[in-house]
Amino acid sequence: MVRLLLRVLFLVVALAAGAVGTFLWLRPKPTPLPDTPALVTRVREVARLETLDVSLYKKVEFSPEPQATESLWKDVINWARYSINTPRGRAIVFADVHLGYDFGRLDGSSMRIQGTRVDVALPPLEVKVELKPGETEVIGSNLDSAQTTLLLEKAREAFEREVKGDTRLKEKARRSAENTLRALFLSAGFREVNVVDVLPPPATAG
Repeated sequence: MVRLLLRVLFLVVALAAGAVGTFLWLRPKPTPLPDTPALVTRVREVARLETLDVSLYKKVEFSPEPQATESLWKDVINWARYSINTPRGRAIVFADVHLGYDFGRLDGSSMRIQGTRVDVALPPLEVKVELKPGETEVIGSNLDSAQTTLLLEKAREAFEREVKGDTRLKEKARRSAENTLRALFLSAGFREVNVVDVLPPPATAG
Protein backbone atom coordinates (compact mmCIF):
# COMPACT_ATOMS: atom_id res chain seq x y z
CA MET A 1 0.00 0.00 0.00
CA VAL A 2 2.81 2.35 0.91
CA ARG A 3 4.63 1.55 -2.33
CA LEU A 4 1.50 2.31 -4.30
CA LEU A 5 1.11 5.65 -2.58
CA LEU A 6 4.75 6.51 -3.23
CA ARG A 7 4.38 5.64 -6.90
CA VAL A 8 1.23 7.75 -7.17
CA LEU A 9 2.97 10.64 -5.38
CA PHE A 10 6.01 10.32 -7.66
CA LEU A 11 3.77 10.32 -10.73
CA VAL A 12 1.90 13.43 -9.52
CA VAL A 13 5.18 15.27 -8.84
CA ALA A 14 6.53 14.23 -12.24
CA LEU A 15 3.40 15.43 -14.00
CA ALA A 16 3.46 18.72 -12.09
CA ALA A 17 7.13 19.26 -12.91
CA GLY A 18 6.47 18.47 -16.54
CA ALA A 19 3.57 20.92 -16.65
CA VAL A 20 5.68 23.68 -15.08
CA GLY A 21 8.53 22.98 -17.46
CA THR A 22 6.22 23.03 -20.45
CA PHE A 23 4.72 26.35 -19.29
CA LEU A 24 8.13 27.92 -18.81
CA TRP A 25 9.26 26.66 -22.21
CA LEU A 26 6.20 27.74 -24.13
CA ARG A 27 5.41 31.04 -22.41
CA PRO A 28 6.22 34.16 -24.47
CA LYS A 29 9.74 35.42 -23.94
CA PRO A 30 9.89 39.10 -22.81
CA THR A 31 11.07 41.44 -25.55
CA PRO A 32 14.56 42.69 -24.65
CA LEU A 33 14.81 46.41 -24.07
CA PRO A 34 16.92 48.35 -26.57
CA ASP A 35 20.34 49.50 -25.42
CA THR A 36 21.44 53.14 -25.65
CA PRO A 37 22.77 53.02 -29.27
CA ALA A 38 19.62 51.24 -30.44
CA LEU A 39 17.47 53.75 -28.60
CA VAL A 40 19.36 56.66 -30.15
CA THR A 41 18.79 55.11 -33.59
CA ARG A 42 15.08 54.72 -32.87
CA VAL A 43 14.80 58.36 -31.77
CA ARG A 44 16.62 59.56 -34.87
CA GLU A 45 14.36 57.49 -37.12
CA VAL A 46 11.47 59.66 -35.98
CA ALA A 47 13.59 62.73 -35.24
CA ARG A 48 11.96 66.02 -35.94
CA LEU A 49 11.70 69.45 -34.45
CA GLU A 50 8.95 68.98 -31.89
CA THR A 51 7.42 72.46 -31.90
CA LEU A 52 4.76 74.62 -30.44
CA ASP A 53 3.52 77.08 -33.07
CA VAL A 54 1.98 80.42 -32.14
CA SER A 55 0.91 83.44 -34.17
CA LEU A 56 1.67 86.88 -32.74
CA TYR A 57 1.50 90.51 -33.77
CA LYS A 58 3.22 93.60 -32.43
CA LYS A 59 3.07 97.35 -32.99
CA VAL A 60 6.58 98.55 -33.85
CA GLU A 61 8.02 102.06 -34.11
CA PHE A 62 11.41 102.74 -35.60
CA SER A 63 13.41 105.89 -36.24
CA PRO A 64 16.98 105.18 -37.39
CA GLU A 65 19.78 107.56 -36.50
CA PRO A 66 21.70 109.19 -39.37
CA GLN A 67 24.77 107.22 -40.34
CA ALA A 68 28.17 108.86 -39.94
CA THR A 69 30.35 109.17 -43.04
CA GLU A 70 34.01 109.92 -43.63
CA SER A 71 33.16 113.45 -44.79
CA LEU A 72 32.29 116.22 -42.35
CA TRP A 73 30.20 118.05 -44.95
CA LYS A 74 28.19 114.91 -45.76
CA ASP A 75 27.54 114.44 -42.06
CA VAL A 76 26.29 118.01 -41.80
CA ILE A 77 24.00 117.54 -44.82
CA ASN A 78 22.68 114.24 -43.44
CA TRP A 79 21.96 115.80 -40.06
CA ALA A 80 20.16 118.70 -41.75
CA ARG A 81 18.00 116.30 -43.76
CA TYR A 82 17.34 114.26 -40.64
CA SER A 83 16.23 117.35 -38.71
CA ILE A 84 13.92 118.53 -41.48
CA ASN A 85 12.41 115.15 -42.32
CA THR A 86 13.12 112.66 -39.57
CA PRO A 87 12.75 109.09 -40.89
CA ARG A 88 10.17 107.28 -38.85
CA GLY A 89 8.07 104.20 -39.36
CA ARG A 90 5.19 102.65 -37.48
CA ALA A 91 3.66 99.32 -38.37
CA ILE A 92 1.75 96.35 -36.99
CA VAL A 93 3.92 93.32 -37.76
CA PHE A 94 2.62 89.74 -37.74
CA ALA A 95 4.73 86.63 -37.24
CA ASP A 96 4.59 82.87 -36.72
CA VAL A 97 6.82 81.75 -33.86
CA HIS A 98 8.03 78.19 -33.42
CA LEU A 99 9.31 76.93 -30.06
CA GLY A 100 10.75 73.45 -30.01
CA TYR A 101 13.38 70.81 -29.37
CA ASP A 102 15.39 69.17 -32.11
CA PHE A 103 15.29 65.47 -31.20
CA GLY A 104 17.90 64.84 -33.90
CA ARG A 105 20.44 66.33 -31.47
CA LEU A 106 19.87 63.56 -28.90
CA ASP A 107 22.74 61.05 -28.66
CA GLY A 108 24.17 58.54 -26.23
CA SER A 109 25.33 61.27 -23.84
CA SER A 110 21.71 62.50 -23.63
CA MET A 111 20.33 59.20 -22.27
CA ARG A 112 20.92 56.81 -19.40
CA ILE A 113 19.29 53.39 -19.16
CA GLN A 114 18.95 51.60 -15.82
CA GLY A 115 16.84 48.47 -16.13
CA THR A 116 13.36 49.46 -17.27
CA ARG A 117 14.03 53.13 -16.52
CA VAL A 118 15.44 55.66 -18.96
CA ASP A 119 16.52 59.23 -18.24
CA VAL A 120 16.74 61.57 -21.20
CA ALA A 121 18.04 65.15 -21.23
CA LEU A 122 16.28 67.56 -23.54
CA PRO A 123 18.36 69.56 -26.02
CA PRO A 124 18.23 73.37 -25.71
CA LEU A 125 14.94 75.06 -26.56
CA GLU A 126 14.97 76.63 -30.01
CA VAL A 127 12.94 79.70 -30.97
CA LYS A 128 12.40 80.60 -34.61
CA VAL A 129 10.50 83.68 -35.77
CA GLU A 130 9.01 83.87 -39.25
CA LEU A 131 7.75 87.33 -40.12
CA LYS A 132 4.73 87.69 -42.41
CA PRO A 133 5.53 90.79 -44.46
CA GLY A 134 2.42 90.33 -46.58
CA GLU A 135 0.26 90.89 -43.51
CA THR A 136 2.24 93.86 -42.15
CA GLU A 137 0.02 96.92 -41.68
CA VAL A 138 1.95 100.18 -42.13
CA ILE A 139 0.45 102.89 -39.94
CA GLY A 140 2.73 105.62 -41.14
CA SER A 141 6.22 105.61 -42.62
CA ASN A 142 8.66 107.67 -44.59
CA LEU A 143 11.38 105.01 -44.42
CA ASP A 144 13.20 103.82 -47.49
CA SER A 145 13.47 100.10 -48.32
CA ALA A 146 16.71 99.59 -46.38
CA GLN A 147 15.28 101.30 -43.31
CA THR A 148 12.07 99.27 -43.60
CA THR A 149 14.19 96.12 -43.59
CA LEU A 150 15.79 97.34 -40.36
CA LEU A 151 12.33 97.95 -38.87
CA LEU A 152 11.30 94.37 -39.65
CA GLU A 153 14.54 93.01 -38.17
CA LYS A 154 13.90 95.01 -34.98
CA ALA A 155 10.42 93.49 -34.88
CA ARG A 156 11.83 89.96 -35.32
CA GLU A 157 14.28 90.51 -32.46
CA ALA A 158 11.47 91.87 -30.27
CA PHE A 159 9.30 88.81 -30.97
CA GLU A 160 12.21 86.50 -30.12
CA ARG A 161 12.98 88.27 -26.82
CA GLU A 162 9.31 88.28 -25.88
CA VAL A 163 8.82 84.57 -26.54
CA LYS A 164 12.07 83.56 -24.79
CA GLY A 165 10.83 85.42 -21.73
CA ASP A 166 7.34 83.88 -21.80
CA THR A 167 7.35 81.17 -19.13
CA ARG A 168 3.89 79.91 -20.08
CA LEU A 169 4.82 79.29 -23.72
CA LYS A 170 8.11 77.61 -22.78
CA GLU A 171 6.36 75.28 -20.33
CA LYS A 172 3.77 74.38 -22.95
CA ALA A 173 6.48 73.57 -25.51
CA ARG A 174 8.32 71.46 -22.93
CA ARG A 175 5.20 69.46 -22.03
CA SER A 176 4.64 68.71 -25.71
CA ALA A 177 8.23 67.46 -26.09
CA GLU A 178 8.03 65.38 -22.89
CA ASN A 179 4.80 63.71 -24.00
CA THR A 180 6.33 62.78 -27.35
CA LEU A 181 9.48 61.29 -25.79
CA ARG A 182 7.53 59.37 -23.14
CA ALA A 183 5.25 57.85 -25.77
CA LEU A 184 8.30 56.82 -27.82
CA PHE A 185 10.22 55.22 -24.93
CA LEU A 186 7.19 53.52 -23.38
CA SER A 187 6.40 51.96 -26.75
CA ALA A 188 10.00 50.62 -26.74
CA GLY A 189 9.25 48.71 -23.52
CA PHE A 190 10.47 51.02 -20.77
CA ARG A 191 8.27 51.45 -17.71
CA GLU A 192 9.69 54.70 -16.34
CA VAL A 193 10.71 57.68 -18.45
CA ASN A 194 12.23 60.77 -16.86
CA VAL A 195 12.72 63.85 -19.05
CA VAL A 196 15.22 66.24 -17.46
CA ASP A 197 17.40 69.22 -18.30
CA VAL A 198 20.59 67.52 -17.06
CA LEU A 199 21.14 63.80 -16.54
CA PRO A 200 21.37 62.80 -12.86
CA PRO A 201 24.53 61.02 -11.67
CA PRO A 202 24.41 57.24 -12.17
CA ALA A 203 23.08 55.20 -9.27
CA THR A 204 25.73 53.41 -7.26
CA ALA A 205 25.39 50.29 -5.14
CA GLY A 206 25.72 50.68 -1.37
